[in-house]
Amino acid sequence: MKTVKIGILSIMVIFAVLAFVYQQKPTLYLIGDSTTHNADKETWGWGSIVPDYFDLSMISVKNHAMAGRSTRTFLKEGRWQKVDSLLKPGDYVMMVFGHNEGSKPDTTKSGYRGVLKGTGQENVEIAWPNGLKETVHTYGWYFRKFIRDTKAKGATPIVLSMIPRNEFRDGKVIRANHDYGQWAREVAQQEGVLFIDMNSITADKYDQWGPDSVKKFFPGDHTHTNKQGAAINAESVVAGIRADPKNPLNKYLKH
Repeated sequence: MKTVKIGILSIMVIFAVLAFVYQQKPTLYLIGDSTTHNADKETWGWGSIVPDYFDLSMISVKNHAMAGRSTRTFLKEGRWQKVDSLLKPGDYVMMVFGHNEGSKPDTTKSGYRGVLKGTGQENVEIAWPNGLKETVHTYGWYFRKFIRDTKAKGATPIVLSMIPRNEFRDGKVIRANHDYGQWAREVAQQEGVLFIDMNSITADKYDQWGPDSVKKFFPGDHTHTNKQGAAINAESVVAGIRADPKNPLNKYLKH
C-alpha cells in the first residue's frame, strides 16, 4: 500500500512539473494583416511558415493576424484586446502593418481602414451614420499603443516593416522606406524596442532576382504571395532575428 502511495505521489509530482514547464513556455504572438495570415490555399501569409524555424518545444507561435485589417481596425474590432488579454511576462509580440492604412480615414468603404500618416499625435474625429464618433490617429500612434500595452504585460514587442509589393520602377522594387517602413522604424526607435526591416531584407532579394522572377510569387495581385513567396518573407524575418544578437528570439530558433 505504501508503495502504491509513493507511486501516485511521484506521478502527481511529474504532472505538476510538466504543468509548470508548460505554463512557463513563452508564446510569440503575431499581429498584422493578410500578408501575415491568409487562407493558406492559393495565397499564404509568412506567419503560417515562420513556426517551422522555431523549436516549438521551447516556444509557442500564435498567429492572430487577420486579412484586411489595418492598425486602426485591428484595434477597433477588439483583436488587439484579445491578444493583450492573453499576454504574460516573457511572451513576445511581432507586429507588422501597412498594406491597408493608406486611404483617407473616414466611414466610407474605402476609408474605414485608413489612418493618418506619420508617427505624431495628430488625430481626427469622424462620425458614423449611427451617430457613434471615432477618433482616428496616426499609424505611429497605433503602433505605440501596441508596443506600450505589450511592455505593460512584461512581454517583448518586436516591430517589423511591411513586406514589399510586387511593384518595380526602373528595375528596382518600390520600398516602404519613405513611408510605412520608415514610420515603423521611427516608432521602434522612439520606444526603444526591437525592429526587423523585413521590407528591405525581402526587397534586396527581389532586386537581385528581378521582376520576371518575382512575379511568380504573386498569383493574383501585387500584394498577396503564394506559399513560396510567404516562405521568402518568413526567411527574411528569421534573417532579421539572426542579424541582431540582442534579439532574444535567437535562443528559440532551430540551428
